[in-house]
Formats: sequence, structure tokens, C-alpha cells
Amino acid sequence: MENSFKILCPIDFSECSLNAIEYASRIGEKYQADLILFHVLNTHDYLKLSPLDVNAKHQAEFVKEKMQSLQKAVETESIPKGLKSCEIDFQDGNIVASTLAFADLKKADLIVIGTEGMNELRENIIGSRASQIVQESKIDVLVVPRKVFFKTPRKLIYASDYLEEDKLAIQKIVELAGFFDSEIDLVHISSTHKTIDKTLHQVMIDEITPFIRYDKVNFVLKSFRDDLALGLESYLTTSKGDMLIMLSRKKTFFDLIFSKNLSKKMAYFISKPLWVIKSF
Repeated sequence: MENSFKILCPIDFSECSLNAIEYASRIGEKYQADLILFHVLNTHDYLKLSPLDVNAKHQAEFVKEKMQSLQKAVETESIPKGLKSCEIDFQDGNIVASTLAFADLKKADLIVIGTEGMNELRENIIGSRASQIVQESKIDVLVVPRKVFFKTPRKLIYASDYLEEDKLAIQKIVELAGFFDSEIDLVHISSTHKTIDKTLHQVMIDEITPFIRYDKVNFVLKSFRDDLALGLESYLTTSKGDMLIMLSRKKTFFDLIFSKNLSKKMAYFISKPLWVIKSF
């Protein structure tokens, strides 16, 4: 029996994590997935505020009640539309380490996590936990900004760096696009305007086309002399893309623009969900 697609959605009951639940549920409907809502308790800090709550019993009861309420809402809304199941779990520990370990334990295929994004009261521009999970996860991660509410993605933007793995990545993207009848822009951002760029781009098109069984794919070559990340952000905006998809591998475009100060660079794309492909 084939294993079902599993989505892990870490939540902290904030607005951004509620948006993540919506994305996880809607995508889960299409994949007929098992959705797991997961919360990490901070018992150490809680006991400082409530020292009389022995063993943090009331905290656990409160969290369980809130998670059950979310579970019921998801089941009512999404199971009739294709979601296979929704379960809840919570545990004490470090948020990043616990989330990644739990994802591994559950053999999850995708982590959907919300991020606060621009916040003047925080030192980091993007939630540091979200960027840490993107860096350390072995499976795909979808980062959902706080003020981005779910809408059917009409255009997916895949940033290509002319790699062999693009042939595998595009098949995963086509599957996602097929669920929503989305258009795909496979775009390469270059820092030069050389003729060789056009030649390499055409070679990429010729090599990857046989791996695509989908009609709504556009191949785009764009040149930006300045920051490549800003160039990609500019294209995402002008093309009216609904989701940015990138492949995270050594020596990929993703690592090139995000390797230094991932948190800050990810803020460029804070207006759109970012799907980072980590595995096939």
C-alpha cells in the first residue's frame, strides 16, 4: 500500500501560523494528505510565570484544548474536500530541533510554517526559526508570510540555475500546478547580458522540455546587474507570481543568494509564499 503524503504544520497560535494552517489544509486537500498540527511547548519559561502550576499541567491542558479546536475546524472544512486526516501533537523542547525531529519521526513530506515577516520590534527581519528550519530541514519547506491569506495560485515561479536536478524539480512543480491549473514560469536570473546566457538558456529548454508533461510552462531569461535576489523579487512582483519555488542544493541559485544572512535575504520575498525544494 502506497504511503500517503504527509504535511507537518508547526503552530504557535499566532496569526501567521493560522495562515500556515490554511495553506497546509488547502494543499493537503489536493494531495489527499495526512495533516499534522504540531506545537512545541516552552515549559521552562512558562513555569517562571506560573510556578504554582506543578509540571505545567494547566499549560498542557490549555494547549490541547486549543489544538483540538483547530483540528475540528480543519476536519470540518477540509476532509470533505479531500484531506485524508488531521491529527494534533505537542511536546516540550526546542522549536526548531523538535519540529525537525518530529518531521523525521512522522516521515513527513512537507513542512508548512508561518513567519512574522517585517516587524520593527524584532532584531531579525524574518522569523529566525523559519529560516533555521529552511536551512536544516531534509524535506521541502513552504514558508507562509503573516499577511498572505490563501488564494488559488494562478502562477508559480520556479527559479532555475541550470542544474540536472531541475529535471526532477519541475516534475514536482508540475504536480502542484496541475492541482490548481496554475501557470509555471521557469525563470533564470543572470547578472550579465552576454550572448552565452541565451545559448545556455536554450540548451536548458531543450534538455528539460522532455521531462515536462504540462502545457502551461513558460521559459524566461532575465538579466539584473545588481543583487540577484532583488532581481528575482522584482520578477516575482512584475509577473504577478503567487508562489516562489526554489531548489536548495549546494551550488544552486538558492544557496548563492541566501548563503549569507538567510533571514535578511528571505525578507525580499516576504510578500509571497516561498516553497523550498529539499528532496525528491
